[in-house]
Amino acid sequence: MNQDAIDKMYMRRCLQLAKHGQMLAKPNPMVGAVIVCHGRIIGEGYHVRFGEGHAEVNAFASVKSCDEQLLPESTMYVSLEPCSHFGKTPPCADLIIRKGVRHVVCGSVDPFAKVRGRGIQRMRDAGIDVKVGVLEDECLELNRPFMTFNTYKRPYILLKWAQTANGYIDDHGKALSLSTPFTKMLVHQLRSEYDAILVGRVTDEREHPQLNVREWSGPDPLRLVLRDGHSIEILLKELFEKNIQTLMVEGGTRTLQSFMDMGFWDEIRIETAQTTVEDGTLAPVLPKNIQFSKRTVVDGNVIDIFDKKAGV
Repeated sequence: MNQDAIDKMYMRRCLQLAKHGQMLAKPNPMVGAVIVCHGRIIGEGYHVRFGEGHAEVNAFASVKSCDEQLLPESTMYVSLEPCSHFGKTPPCADLIIRKGVRHVVCGSVDPFAKVRGRGIQRMRDAGIDVKVGVLEDECLELNRPFMTFNTYKRPYILLKWAQTANGYIDDHGKALSLSTPFTKMLVHQLRSEYDAILVGRVTDEREHPQLNVREWSGPDPLRLVLRDGHSIEILLKELFEKNIQTLMVEGGTRTLQSFMDMGFWDEIRIETAQTTVEDGTLAPVLPKNIQFSKRTVVDGNVIDIFDKKAGV
């Protein structure tokens, strides 16, 4: 096995570990770290909970005392660039330097303004050999909301709606239940993973949606209503300043279309039921800069996921 293949193998383990922090690491990114010496993993860890030790700290803590002497001969793999600033915890780049590790492999650069290459440079200045970009796409994809939030200075935005087989979201302007009990539970599970959820004024006044996770176990998102005359740009700026990293928009059509027309979206989820109606409010028109990502069929309803085209 050549070195590139070896590096990818251990980076996959970093990604596997990182996913364990999905619920508790927020608003920090999910990160995994692995320490390898002569083909043997001597330490590994992930960022378990916001405010506590980062992946690198936990990986070093897992190293047995008898293996501490191997650190200068070891390579540390980490899915995201080690931090270089004092936050809730001390800089991980400094810890790596103190531990004497001579080789570090990073999956991706951290877009957070206080890091953004500084951790990599600090380690290189200390004489550490640093390789960057192993499984970079996978590492970036793991933390899409975190990357979007820090790159574009706004929350990661999911647009979500349910529609009939002939493209309506209601029945002659009246609310229409299109989700099955199971797909409704899936929506509530999804809500538990988002910081905030938003509907427009008309939807709020007509349906009085609770927008909580009563069908799932988890935290309720912050409930928001977009009132007439309130600028979407201002709203997103306010959410960024409040460290709201993820936003789900559930409609109706005018609100969803406004987000799409302004380019403020990252992912679209459409549930299409087998039901048809004679008339009603038409579903939003999908933007041109869209690419199909995934389709699943649940209880006869089709759930399609779309992403933005790369580079858009």
